[in-house]
Amino acid sequence: MVEELIIKLFCTDKSYYDKYYKHINLNYIKINFVNIYKLFLVVANFYEKNNNNSISQSDLEIAYHSSYLLEDSERDELSSTLTRILKQDVNVDNVTNYLNAHRKRCLAGELAKVALDVEDGSANMEDLMHKVNQMEHEEVSDVEATAVNMDLLDLHHSQIATPGLRWRLDWLNKSLGSLRKGDFGFVFARPETGKTTFLASEMTHMITQTDGDILWFNNEEQGRKVAVRCYQAMFGVTNKELFDNKEEHYASYKDTIGNRLKIYDYEDSSSTNSIENILKATDPALIIFDQIDKIRGFKMDRHDLQLKALYQWAREIAKMHAPVIAVSQAGGTGENKLWLTMDDVDSSKTAKQGEADWILGIGKESDNTSNMRFLNISKNKLLGDGDTLPDLRHGNAQVLIKPQIARYEQI
Repeated sequence: MVEELIIKLFCTDKSYYDKYYKHINLNYIKINFVNIYKLFLVVANFYEKNNNNSISQSDLEIAYHSSYLLEDSERDELSSTLTRILKQDVNVDNVTNYLNAHRKRCLAGELAKVALDVEDGSANMEDLMHKVNQMEHEEVSDVEATAVNMDLLDLHHSQIATPGLRWRLDWLNKSLGSLRKGDFGFVFARPETGKTTFLASEMTHMITQTDGDILWFNNEEQGRKVAVRCYQAMFGVTNKELFDNKEEHYASYKDTIGNRLKIYDYEDSSSTNSIENILKATDPALIIFDQIDKIRGFKMDRHDLQLKALYQWAREIAKMHAPVIAVSQAGGTGENKLWLTMDDVDSSKTAKQGEADWILGIGKESDNTSNMRFLNISKNKLLGDGDTLPDLRHGNAQVLIKPQIARYEQI
């Protein structure tokens, strides 16, 4: 039983008790394993009253007897139980694994209880889905909490002076500024506006500024089509020009980019678990989700809460790994609208918007033959760069889309 291994660790070294006792679900243990529950209380009471750095079996037995009256047969059983527990082999490197196993056991028990409550009508599916999400995404970590370094020189160096990833459209450098680790934002537009072309245009400019990988999680269209568009944007050429000189372009691409652009298709881009597994094995400089709303991993009774959880997850990905650019849709209110605002984001009034550091809407004219696009920054919490202009932080601009070469260009 994993709880017995935890007791052994707590008895072996008080530092484990000090750090991890708060993660023990005593209510669950009390209901299901009352004798183990009593042992946890005895250990806690012993450390609170004594300055010992560990607890021997004899000390534990004495402390137990002072808290609970036992018959002779129960005394023998306690001694036997403690001998068995304290002789078990434990690996101190696995302490968080033990605690997470305990946590999952407790959550599974709570999940079963909530499921029965849903069945008899005293709880709803949202309660059940909340427990499922707890089981999937909350884990005990042994990472120590650290406060933010308030050294102003260090803050200037890390947040302003150190260059992030700059945009191909210089207007975005003047308005948003460059992207750094921790930054999460999204581009949104109506279908057939040129969202993926925007990504290809900007990403192929950003990848030349870093030695790191760019991970493009694609669940919108066939990955091979995205790859061709990236080649077009990289060299500013049409399909015909690209393939008429394919050997030359490929050699140049390999020389400049190598294998640093990794485009993952639907089977690898459709769930948070598959994406997290890929991220664990890489050290990216930029992460792209196209489209983020199609990523599975959060089960909620309400769609807006599901989207909020998904965008919170993406924000955490940006903090842990690299800046994130996501793509979403504009709702029906954005049809034939030039300047899209946060109110035009599909399926959300505040859930998606509240999690983003920046939001860029792309509007277009009702005439689908026009190559004019209308960029509007409706949210901007980025610090910017030395050349970022305050008057443009929430600005807008008209630009040209050139789909034949997969680029956006300033007028």
